[in-house]
Formats: sequence, C-alpha cells, structure tokens
Amino acid sequence: MSDSIMFTVGLTGGIGSGKSAVAQLFREHGITVVDADQAAREAVLPGSPALAEIRTHFGGPVLKENGSLNRAWLRGAVFADPKQRQWLEALLHPAIAVLIDEALANAASPYAILESPLLLETSQHTLVNRILVVDVSEATQVARAIQRDGGDEAQIRAIMDAQISRYGRLGRADDIIDNDGPLAALEPAVAALHQRYLALAAQHTGQ
Repeated sequence: MSDSIMFTVGLTGGIGSGKSAVAQLFREHGITVVDADQAAREAVLPGSPALAEIRTHFGGPVLKENGSLNRAWLRGAVFADPKQRQWLEALLHPAIAVLIDEALANAASPYAILESPLLLETSQHTLVNRILVVDVSEATQVARAIQRDGGDEAQIRAIMDAQISRYGRLGRADDIIDNDGPLAALEPAVAALHQRYLALAAQHTGQ
C-alpha cells in the first residue's frame, strides 16, 4: 500500500475492458488521472537511455525512420517470446515507476487515480491505497480490442495471457465496475465511487 499523503486508487482491467472510458469519467469529476501507459511512452522517448538499450538489444527494426519506437514491431517481438518480454519489462518497469511516482506527487485533486493495465502484474500496486477493477467477459475483451486496435484474435489473446487472469484480478479488487453493458451505465457507477473515494480520501488525510 502506498505511503503517499495523496489517497490513490489504482484503476485496472484487461485489454478491451474500458479502463480509459472509466478514467475519463473520473477526470470529468475533476480528479487527476496518472496514466501508466503515458509514463511508459515517456520512458522510451527518442534520446532516452531506455530507448538506446532497446535499440542495442533488438536491432534496427525496433525504431521507425524518425527514430521513435516502432511499437507494433516490438509488441509482436515480445509477445512471441516470453524471455524477450521479461527482458523488456526488467528494463522499463523501474523507469516507469519513477515517472508515475513523480506524477502522483504532483496531483492536485482530493485523490488521484493511477490507470494501469499492469497494476497487479508489477510493483505499481504498491503505489495505491485501493484497487478498482473494470471487468468484462473475455469474449467482450477480444471483440472490443479487435474493434479498437485491429489485429487478430491470436495476438490479443497473447496479450491477455501475459496479464493476470480475469479471476485473479477480481480477487485483488476492492471495487469492481461491470462494463459488459452500455457506456451510459458507467456514469452512475463512477459517480458513486467518486463520492466514496472523496470520503476515504478525507479520512486518509485526517480531515
């Protein structure tokens, strides 16, 4: 659990679960959302030490012509080879954690949300006081991920297999949003949780 003064809720869910939609609704309530994926992008910007190491390890195809990371190529490479994925995670996770910690320290709302697809697979869960899981069926995950990103079912299922299982995730949850229904159903669910988190944040800071 985080020792931070800022009360922080970890928001997670599998690929295609709708984490981003839930995060946006919290933003609309004025809550700072720290996006772990954004931190991951910052960690590999051109000129970063991490990107240089990735280039050395994987070779030329891992970079685009403009020198930025070829994410599609890298995704295919690491999900085809678990050892390569483990190497990449060992390189990036510490750098990402530093960026997340800095962003949470600068949050200016009553509580903060850490949105992360790998909250429970990494040490990121130690940065939060509470875990919110956005849950959908595996069939919904696959359908939504294909619709959003293209690609094929096999690659999406490889990503799902690399994440904690649906039931493992639910077993770690303090709060759960069922997102198998329409988008409109998310609004009242987030509004109710927002009120709960405001009260918990006030308790956390002793107000």
